Amino acid sequence: MPSIHHDAQTIIKNVIADNMPQSAVLDALTQHQFKENIYIVAIGKAAWTMAKAASDFLGSKLTKGIVITKCGHAQGDLPRMDIFEAGHPISDAHTIEATQKCIDLAKGLTVSDELLFLVSGGGSALFEKPLEGVSLTDIQDITNQLLSSGADIVAMNMVRKRLSAVKAGRFAALAAPAQIFSVVLSDVLGDRLDSIASGPAVSDISTVEDALRVIRKYNLNLSPVQMEYISQETPKDIQNVKTVVTGSVKILCESAARAASNLGYTPYILTTTMHCEASEAGRFLASIAADTQNSHNAFAKPCAIIAGGETVVTVKGRGKGGRNQEMALSAANGIAGLEDTVIFALGSDGTDGPTNAAGGIVDGNTVQKLKNAGIDIDKMLADNDAYHGLQAVDGLIITGPTGTNVNDVAVVLCRS
Repeated sequence: MPSIHHDAQTIIKNVIADNMPQSAVLDALTQHQFKENIYIVAIGKAAWTMAKAASDFLGSKLTKGIVITKCGHAQGDLPRMDIFEAGHPISDAHTIEATQKCIDLAKGLTVSDELLFLVSGGGSALFEKPLEGVSLTDIQDITNQLLSSGADIVAMNMVRKRLSAVKAGRFAALAAPAQIFSVVLSDVLGDRLDSIASGPAVSDISTVEDALRVIRKYNLNLSPVQMEYISQETPKDIQNVKTVVTGSVKILCESAARAASNLGYTPYILTTTMHCEASEAGRFLASIAADTQNSHNAFAKPCAIIAGGETVVTVKGRGKGGRNQEMALSAANGIAGLEDTVIFALGSDGTDGPTNAAGGIVDGNTVQKLKNAGIDIDKMLADNDAYHGLQAVDGLIITGPTGTNVNDVAVVLCRS
C-alpha cells in the first residue's frame, strides 16, 4: 500500500492538473460570437496559460495581444502577443510599463473592435497605473500595509482600486466604444467580480464608506492626496462588458475530493469559504484530525477532510512564509504523535506568499523532527517564519508556478 504521504502528493498533482484553465477558457470562447478585429489583454498569475488557450482558439483572427503575469510564470512566446512579467504581490516599474501598453491599446480601439480580457488572481498587483499625484512608491507602501494588516483580498482591493487609473471599471471605460468580452478565473470567495484583480472591467459595488471603514479598521496611513481619491466614488455603470466566470475554489475542492476518492478515501468537503487567520485554520483542522483518529466524530476512516478558501496572516514577525505554510505548520502541534495522519495546505498558483513554495505538509512526526533539529515551533510561528520551519523537516510543497489560480485548498488525510 502506498504511504499516506504518497497519497497526499498524488492528490496535490491531480488537483493542479484538474484546475488548469485551458478547457474552461475554451468553453467560454466557444459560446461567444466574436467580431472581426479581436485584441487580447490577459492579466494575473494565470494570464499566460489563459492567453495560450485563447491564441490556440482564435488563430489568425487575433490582431494583437498583451500578457502581464508574475515573474517566472510566462512559458514562452505566443503569436502576435507581447509578454510582460512584473512584480507580485507588490507592483513594480515593470507593472507600470506593461499596464501603459494595455492602456495605449485600449484607447486605440474602435466600435468595430473587440477586446478579449482574460483576468486571473494577482491582477491587482500586476495591472496598475496610479492616478495622477499617486506614485508607484505610494502604491507599494499601501499594499505592504494591507498585506501586513491581516486584511482579506476584498478589503485590500476596496482601498487600492481607488488609487488606480485602470481598476474599478476604469479600464473598460478606456476601451469604449469597443466591446469587451471578459473571461475571469476567480480567486475570490463568492466570485465577487469587483474584487477579482480589483475589477478593471466591472462596475464597482464598493462605496467610499466601505473604503474608509477598511482604512479605519486597519489603521492605514495615507497621504492627503490619497485620501482625496479614496473619497471619490468609482464607476458604477459599466455597459460595454460581457463577463463569464470560469474556475473557482468550489471546483478546486471537488477535484481534491475526486482524487482522494480514487485513492480509497471517503471525501468530506467541510467548506469552500474558509476565511480566518491561517494559524487558526491550522489548529482547527488539526483538532478535526485528532478527533477522527480517536473516533470522536462522524468521519469514517480512511477519510479526506477538505477545506477551501483563503486565509489571512496578520504579520507580527520578520520571518518568511505564506498563509498556506503558516496553516500547515500551525496544524503540526495538534497532530503530534498521531499515526497515519497528514495535513497539507496548498495555493493553487504554486506560489504561497513571497516564496517559491506552494504550501506546506505536516504529519504526526513533524513536531519531533523540529525538536530534533533544535527548532522551537512556537517561536517560528510567532516570527511568521513557517517557510524555514517546514524547510528544515522537508515539509514544503514545491510545484513551481502552475499556470492557474483558484484560491487555496487544505486537506486532512486520516487512515487506520
